[in-house]
Amino acid sequence: MATATQPADHPLLRRSLYVYDLPKELLDSLVLKSTSATTIEDDSATPASRAPCDDNDVPSATTCQLCSFTGSNVVEQRTHAKSDFHHFNVKQKLRGEPVVGEAEFEKLLEALSESISGSDSDSEASSAADDDSNLSALLRKNATLNSQNAVSDDELPRRRKQTSGNAPLIWFITPQLPSPTSLGIYRALFPLSSQADESYLPYIQQMQLATSSAKTPDKHVVLLMIGGGHFAGMIISLRPKPHADKSGDRSAVVLAHKTFHRYTTRRKQGGAQSANDASKGNAHSAGAGIRRHNEAALMNEVRQLLGDWKQLVDTADLIFIRATGTQNRKILFGYDEAVMKSKDPRIRGFPFSTRRATQKELMRCFIELTRVKVSHIDLDSLAAKKSTDSISTTPTTTPKPTKPKPQPTLSDSDLEAQHHTTQLLSLIRRQKLPSITSYITQNKLDINTFRVFSVDSHRTPTLLHLAASLSLPLVISHLLLQHAASPELLNSHNQPAFDLAGDRDSRDEFRIARHELGEQKWDWEQAHVPKGLTRQEVEERKKREVEEEKRVREKEREEGLKGLERDEEERKKGRAEKKGGMGKALGGVVMTGVGREAEMRGLSEEAKKRLERERRARAAEERIRRMAGGR
Repeated sequence: MATATQPADHPLLRRSLYVYDLPKELLDSLVLKSTSATTIEDDSATPASRAPCDDNDVPSATTCQLCSFTGSNVVEQRTHAKSDFHHFNVKQKLRGEPVVGEAEFEKLLEALSESISGSDSDSEASSAADDDSNLSALLRKNATLNSQNAVSDDELPRRRKQTSGNAPLIWFITPQLPSPTSLGIYRALFPLSSQADESYLPYIQQMQLATSSAKTPDKHVVLLMIGGGHFAGMIISLRPKPHADKSGDRSAVVLAHKTFHRYTTRRKQGGAQSANDASKGNAHSAGAGIRRHNEAALMNEVRQLLGDWKQLVDTADLIFIRATGTQNRKILFGYDEAVMKSKDPRIRGFPFSTRRATQKELMRCFIELTRVKVSHIDLDSLAAKKSTDSISTTPTTTPKPTKPKPQPTLSDSDLEAQHHTTQLLSLIRRQKLPSITSYITQNKLDINTFRVFSVDSHRTPTLLHLAASLSLPLVISHLLLQHAASPELLNSHNQPAFDLAGDRDSRDEFRIARHELGEQKWDWEQAHVPKGLTRQEVEERKKREVEEEKRVREKEREEGLKGLERDEEERKKGRAEKKGGMGKALGGVVMTGVGREAEMRGLSEEAKKRLERERRARAAEERIRRMAGGR
């Protein structure tokens, strides 16, 4: 297990390691780790998609031992507890069936229905019924498959042995890092030839971009995802773009990207329309016709895009594809003049679970693929412990449920800070300025040394940070001018309070405070506060904006009235032509309608409604005038 030392503090591990740009001291000392650790990892219940954790292997309040999930905070743990993945494993355990990993659950769900239809902005309320129906159907299907495909105990070791060599991560060790630190690289990044004879180290040397020739074109990879009517494609250069600062961080260079979405899946039932037609025959509803049309449109759009990207695809080092279902694979492969061949050795699948096909998801997958995984777990001792447990434990014994460890008790100072934070947070949100002053004075709190005690305290450590993050300009001005709150203080992300302000009114209060307190009060440049403004200048700017908006509305009204006048002239012309024959009158009416549409083109919806009201008023006045004249 993990040692008492903290290898994460090592200079080589202070920033993320990039597979294609490893430090030279690590590159020259890498040694392939024995395959026994890989076998133990695959035999465990941990999903293949989960990288080894960097912390000690000790359950915490944010850990789900059933699903082998570890969240970074309580919010992530609660989200996991509400997920279908967790509910599925709970049902499996209650039935006495083995739990599954996240990657296996995603494959089961995608096999049931290619994807949950909709976009990333779909509300949870609208998709709750779909999730429940899909989960219920998956549980029924999985129970049926388990009863049909039951295997004997003699077959399990043989199957497990066959899959033990296909672990998604290949582990390396180096004397440059303290034991038991291991470095993991995804197997999918290596060519098939190096995977066959395990000649990984020479290929890692070739992967380094720093040692490649300047005349060599930049290497790049292609990432494609398609499923449930969603398509996302991205081509990313393997040579990152360094930032201007000295932090050493890098950002990816995207050469091309595109996303499509078409309504192709049957809402609340799952599955593509083509799959339903193949199993039950062609449906004759209007929605089925729309989905068939959208499937054809999506196929044409994707194939045309791949044709435009042909040169980049042909020169790519690797191609990662997630295409669930036969219909989705037909979109990418097997047609005339296809850009990619299904047997291309560069094609890989994503070795971890993926979410809906979006540009953000593709970038997450690229970072996951190219970032070196760091493990501080001693897998050899873990293997020995597992073998000992397997010998001493009979198959009939059931493990006792582990009791959750009690939460550590807070110290007196933490309890006091928690109490003050609760009281002040309530006053700040309601913007009770006199009450804030009274509470700070009575409790003798130093506005610049008091630290907020909350879950998000790393982002909002001071009251000024908290007020700025909530976009409360009155509280910001009160803290700066009345309590001399320092705008120079930084949070754990090196952000001053000004950077957390969410609207212009809040940012204006910082600039007003800079003018009223003077340049010598604080280091305003360090606080990222722009040039100071007087409150009168802010009010005048707001007044100018209101007048400009009023002028634009007035201009739209004048243009609408001019259109009405031209329309009235056309009506008079039509009445004059009416005396010459019905044909001319009809022609005049048609021309009047065309002119009316031309006048309304380009106007906003509000202007169109106002113009229509004016037109109807003029017509009513004209009718009244004619009726009065007729009398």
